[in-house]
Order: sequence, then structure tokens, then C-alpha cells
Amino acid sequence: MNAAERRRDRKIGALRQAHALNPRPEAVADPAFTSGNAFFDRADLVQVKYEMVRRVRAEGQGVSRSAAAFGLSRPSYYQAAARFARDGLPGLLPQRPGPRRAHKLSDEVVDFLERALEDEPTLRSSDLAARVAEHFNVRVHPRSIERALARRRKKGGAARA
Repeated sequence: MNAAERRRDRKIGALRQAHALNPRPEAVADPAFTSGNAFFDRADLVQVKYEMVRRVRAEGQGVSRSAAAFGLSRPSYYQAAARFARDGLPGLLPQRPGPRRAHKLSDEVVDFLERALEDEPTLRSSDLAARVAEHFNVRVHPRSIERALARRRKKGGAARA
């Protein structure tokens, strides 16, 4: 493997780690990316989105045409344009995958857990998980319960585990 291939592999690895690797680089048909210019990289999703937004805003290219040329959908354009307008270039970085917060362990559920522990301080997290499943019809891992209660204690709540 030569030096250029190693650099390319490192870049692909970095893009993958940052969740910024374009899953469909072959769909990018824009001439800047297909002309062989090493600056433009179809695998770099942030660069692809930026160029798509720039073509519409700076060059007046139509949204449908721009989205198609960059292998993305019109909704992807509008989402990228809004994020770029709000946050600049960092707004084009893909959002972290997965839930953004403890959606199963809402304040209501954690309050319920704290009350259960007040009534029966010897309850284990597995017992609490069973009670949440019974009362809220939600399955929660016992370790998630432990973390939620610890967060509540850290914020100044009265939970005991």
C-alpha cells in the first residue's frame, strides 16, 4: 500500500468514526466531485452537504437539481440548510445516533422509583425494574435505573439506592 492509499484509509477511518462517511458516495454526480479534483471528496458527507447548500445559496441552483447532483434528497437539503444557517459548518456534522435523553426514565418514572425506595429502602434495581414494567408498561434495564437515580441524587434529589 502506498502513502496516498494509507492517507485515504486514515481519512475514511476518521470520517467513519465521526459518523461523517457518506453512505452513498457513488450517488454524488456533481462535476466538482467527479472531475478528479482531490480537494472534493464524495466520501466526506459534511463537504457534500456544504457544497449542496452553497450551490443553492451562492450560485442560485435549484434545490431539486442541487440535491440530485449531490446524491441527497430535497428534505436533506432543507435540513442541512437550516442547520447551516443556525450553527454554521458544525451544524452539518451528523447528529450523534441514538436517544438524546433517558426517554423511558422520565421525571415521572424516577419520582415513582424514589417513592418506592422511600417505602422499601431494601429494593434492588431489578425489583424496581419489575415495578416500572408493571406500573408503566415499560421495560428498563436495572443499570439504567441505577444511573437515573444517581443523576437525580447528584442534582440534589433525595433518592437512595
